[in-house]
Amino acid sequence: MDREIDARVRRRANIRRWLMAAAAAGAAWLLLSWGFGLIRPSVKRSQVVTARVDTGPVDSSLSASGTVVPEVEQVLSSPVDARVLKVLRRAGSAVKAGEPILSLDTSAAILAVERLDQDIALKSNQQSRSRLALENTLAELDSRVAIKELQLETATLQLARNRQLSKEGLISDEVLRQSEVAEKQARIELAQLEAAQANARATTSAELEGLALELAKLGKERTEARRVLSLATASADRPGVVTWTVTEEGATIARGAVLARIADLTSYRVDASVSDAHVSRLSPGMPVIVRIDDTTIEGRVADVLPTVQNGVVTVRVSLDDPSSSLLRPNLRVEVFIVTGRRASALRIRKGSSTSGEGVQQVFVVRGDRAERVRVRFGLASFDFVEVVDGLAAGDEAIVSDMADYVHLSSIRLR
Repeated sequence: MDREIDARVRRRANIRRWLMAAAAAGAAWLLLSWGFGLIRPSVKRSQVVTARVDTGPVDSSLSASGTVVPEVEQVLSSPVDARVLKVLRRAGSAVKAGEPILSLDTSAAILAVERLDQDIALKSNQQSRSRLALENTLAELDSRVAIKELQLETATLQLARNRQLSKEGLISDEVLRQSEVAEKQARIELAQLEAAQANARATTSAELEGLALELAKLGKERTEARRVLSLATASADRPGVVTWTVTEEGATIARGAVLARIADLTSYRVDASVSDAHVSRLSPGMPVIVRIDDTTIEGRVADVLPTVQNGVVTVRVSLDDPSSSLLRPNLRVEVFIVTGRRASALRIRKGSSTSGEGVQQVFVVRGDRAERVRVRFGLASFDFVEVVDGLAAGDEAIVSDMADYVHLSSIRLR
């Protein structure tokens, strides 16, 4: 037969169960606390890059890609129609001033010079013959004028004598009138000869001047033809490197066609490509910073080309050190065009977490923890970014990539 358990026994049993449950709950709580401490996100200090907020100048800049090109490139073009006989220097060859690059067949240009020499000789001969013919004409007119002057003088004396005889009644009036008519006729004929003589002299002078002008024109044409012939040797006028040249020997080259290109590799510039959306912010004279690996070279915007191709504008940059040993033809570089500047502003070094203008989530170091802070940035250069709000001078922030932890309010640094 069952008996009722004593109340004191039941009370002790209940107390034991409560104590065991409390111990189990405490153990579970300790275990969970220890486990959460083990799995709480953390990062090694050696795996992050930090920077401190300080005060200094900050530049606003446009980023662009650039290409290093020779500052001076000479283009050799054919001054005459010619044929390539031999290629003396090919692309990549260094040349000195005056050194020939191509040998051209200039027989047509030589014939043109010889033809002009012949034309000048013929024109000189024509000038000499014209001068002799005109001088003969003038000499004949001079002699006829002299004869007519004598005839006029004779007629004048005869008229004076007849007038005296007429007064004395020794000759008739008809004879006197004939003498007067003869004197007037001689005077008129002399005037005609003198006019013809003046016209002949003017004609002689004009014709000789015309021949002299034609001769001078032919002389200038010959000088130009000889100059063009001398240029047909296709030689460099400065030391440099051949970057391109005609490669086909025997090819016919038209007048004005490019024969070769020679670059002066002692001086360079940078051609930068910028989106046409920023063209209104660009102007000649703006400071420019060119980055080559970890080295920078300063310069200025030389000019902004007016043409837009595929939404891109080309900006030519003149460098302060165009002969730097870091520069190489066709080298790709980073270009930063400075469009604005603040002389004194809160700033922090640029990184993956502090990459530019606007609001970003940044982790600030507080002892052994990094707390997420909302930071607003302003102007951004290639090295620094302006801190507008969220950080104070002296704060240490993580600037390396923290995208994997951006959902956390804080992380542990170990």
